[in-house]
Amino acid sequence: MAAALAAQPPQSAEAKIAMGWLHTAKFLTTAPELKHLPELDVPEIAFVGRSNAGKSTCINTLTQVNRLAFASKTPGRTQSINLFSLGKQGLMDAVLADLPGYGYAAVPKAAKFRWQQVMGNYLQTRETLKGVVLLCDPRLGLTELDEILLDVIRPRVEEGLKFLVLLTKSDKLNKTEAAKALSIVRLQAGGGDVKLFSALKRQGVEEVAQHLWQWAHPTEKAVKADKTAAATPPAEEEPGES
Repeated sequence: MAAALAAQPPQSAEAKIAMGWLHTAKFLTTAPELKHLPELDVPEIAFVGRSNAGKSTCINTLTQVNRLAFASKTPGRTQSINLFSLGKQGLMDAVLADLPGYGYAAVPKAAKFRWQQVMGNYLQTRETLKGVVLLCDPRLGLTELDEILLDVIRPRVEEGLKFLVLLTKSDKLNKTEAAKALSIVRLQAGGGDVKLFSALKRQGVEEVAQHLWQWAHPTEKAVKADKTAAATPPAEEEPGES
């Protein structure tokens, strides 16, 4: 264990901020229908994916909180949206939304249809939704249900909704398989952002954390960019330039 920790590169300042922020995650509420969701005025980031794609493990790894999100013993049975608040010093500045896994065959058709309507309405109409993280098993690639979800959110992505595909359980792939999976899913996602993620080897954890932080704090990112630009001296004009 000590050797593994020593092999990890030191965290950047940005990664420390993002990981510390995610570690503030706390359970906020659960809602079986949209009408039960609270009205919020902070950015919301939704995690979606097929049952057994590793969604709960991903959320727990990012937040460093054991069993913050947890999977039902019967995949596909949990049919509620779970919200988790984020924010230091008790001041909520963002929310993570854990949407139930989809695509599990044992779920009754009526329950599947009801949940598909709830999830579709949520993704299309939730005003505070600022980003979506789609989790996918790279050994399966994006399935038909994943592509339907992409079609649902595509209009909002074109309007500025942030979107990221995480290929979970990437530790089960060798380098060649991982590169191939990335290439295929990038094509399927229409050129969207796709990253490898492994809770076991902590691959992609800090990078994803920084993505979520930036999604939830776009103004702070803009301020930092402005400060960097202001600190950069203007280029000297070449002789003869007017």
